[in-house]
Amino acid sequence: MLTYPQIDPVALQLGPLAIHWYGLTYLVGFALFILLGRLRLRQPPFDRLVAQGLWHKRDVEDLLFIGVVCIILGGRLGYVLFYKPGYYLHNPLEIIMINKGGMAFHGALIGSIVAMVWFSVTRRRPFWQVADFVAPCVPLGFAAGRIGNFINGELWGRFAPPDLPWGMVFPHSGSMLPRHPSQLYQFLLEGVLLFIILWLYARRERARGRVAAVFLMGYGALRFIAEFFREPDDFLGLLSLGMSMGQWLCVPMIAAGAAVWIWAGRRQAA
Repeated sequence: MLTYPQIDPVALQLGPLAIHWYGLTYLVGFALFILLGRLRLRQPPFDRLVAQGLWHKRDVEDLLFIGVVCIILGGRLGYVLFYKPGYYLHNPLEIIMINKGGMAFHGALIGSIVAMVWFSVTRRRPFWQVADFVAPCVPLGFAAGRIGNFINGELWGRFAPPDLPWGMVFPHSGSMLPRHPSQLYQFLLEGVLLFIILWLYARRERARGRVAAVFLMGYGALRFIAEFFREPDDFLGLLSLGMSMGQWLCVPMIAAGAAVWIWAGRRQAA
């Protein structure tokens, strides 16, 4: 049985300025997006589109910039609407207090879709082409974020069997019983494994929309699995059918991915 090592969330203190590990993991995620985006431009069909002058290296930075803005807004509003609508209805000024925590992946996903729609319209690129470009470049950013969650000692897992070798005690959870280190499970599943699946799948040219469809189905399925080990939010608990809010939000995500997969195949065959 392991004990959470109580890592200082502040990586560097310069007078009144505190640089947090969590913020640094976000920077790592952004840097990985730029690196992978440039590599993605060398893969089909984007290598051909670059040669034709239809895609450019600067597109990666532009996608990142608008993506960051929309993801932060979407992630915050998603948390407000999906998890605590009643609380923020009575405390509306706290909606902008991101420093107090509260971001939702599924809200961030909606924000990223808005960013891709904006990019596709303003640059006159097919939306699903943009989505297929972005999809393999983001899972390692998720992985970096989950490391940030672990460093912060937040989003710990449910209680684990006492004989689980990697069961971990999170003293600040209010219990000295071992738990699943679910942040690390999500790091491996939604981050590393999903990246490997998408990167290998996207190396060949696919029907437009199918890479994005694999992302939706893959993330939805892997997050659904990880939620079995993650402690549900204490103010929500488990919902209908014993599923968490995260699992319920993954259901339409998986269904949407399957629908896009079928549609993309039929569109290509038409």
